[in-house]
Amino acid sequence: MGSAKVKKEIKRKDSHNARPARKKSHKRSISDLISGSNMKIGILVILALGFLLCVVKMPVFKPNDQEKNSTFEFNPAKVIQISWKPRVFLYKGFLSDQECDHLIMLAKKKLAKSMVANDKSGEGYLSEVRTSSGMFLKKRQDEIVDRIEKRIANWVLLPEENAETIQILRYEHGQKYEPHYDFFVDKKNQKQGGHRLATVLMYLSDVKLGGETVFPNAQFGHLQFKDDTWSDCAWEGLAVKSVKGDAVLFFNLNPDGTTDPKSLHGSCPVIEGEKWSAPNWIHVGSYEDQSYTAPDNCYDEHEKCQMWADSGECDTNTDYMFRYCRHSCKVCGAMTDE
Repeated sequence: MGSAKVKKEIKRKDSHNARPARKKSHKRSISDLISGSNMKIGILVILALGFLLCVVKMPVFKPNDQEKNSTFEFNPAKVIQISWKPRVFLYKGFLSDQECDHLIMLAKKKLAKSMVANDKSGEGYLSEVRTSSGMFLKKRQDEIVDRIEKRIANWVLLPEENAETIQILRYEHGQKYEPHYDFFVDKKNQKQGGHRLATVLMYLSDVKLGGETVFPNAQFGHLQFKDDTWSDCAWEGLAVKSVKGDAVLFFNLNPDGTTDPKSLHGSCPVIEGEKWSAPNWIHVGSYEDQSYTAPDNCYDEHEKCQMWADSGECDTNTDYMFRYCRHSCKVCGAMTDE
């Protein structure tokens, strides 16, 4: 009897100390999900939840048309260095198709026979060395031109005022520009802004065959891969095809400020199609100086030149004005192209 009573007391004590039975729960903790056989399912659930949180919380920015064409838009990822001697860089898609078409539209009715500059005097003259036709835009001529000028300044890391006005050129079948330098040999053309430090050459059209920009003196230019889509002229050195929207930046001076003989370049003859391009020369100093100072021997050949220039003839009658009214049209230092 006594032992039975003791056992009963012990059993009663144990029942007081025992934890209450847990109710079955349908909820599972994260630790439950990633343990045992449920580990794979748990990890997938966590990843899915994380993805949903990112989608819900992270704003999605979609640039509007104005932001896409921002004046400061510059994507270094699109720039390819294609030569170190001379320093040449290719920017794929520098201009949009609309920008290319706009520049061509501005130039079409104002084209005149292109000139070259005399190495000694700096004077411009007609030559078979250069057979293209072209014209010069005005600085900040419109919103699109202004945007392009700012983009160029961002690329070369120099102020807009160091650049000349953009020139628009057209090369038809057989037209070319023999290899030449963009830096000045004469002192007269250096009076406004100094040497041309760099050239940005924009391609406004595709050319089916020919029309390449060639650098005959480029180091390792002969190692560039080429096939039958390149003209014979392009095989003479490092060459760049005219692809609508692309642009090339090359430096006419070495980093120490001396002229770079390897920057010799030319425009190959157009064999099939038509080539439109837009060179822009960047000087070491301000080209938009406070007051324009004409180089020696740069003068007007008619007493009414200034009056004609003020009335807009430099834009509407470039063929005559650029030959006989160069001072009034302010084209004394802008006689060569790519």
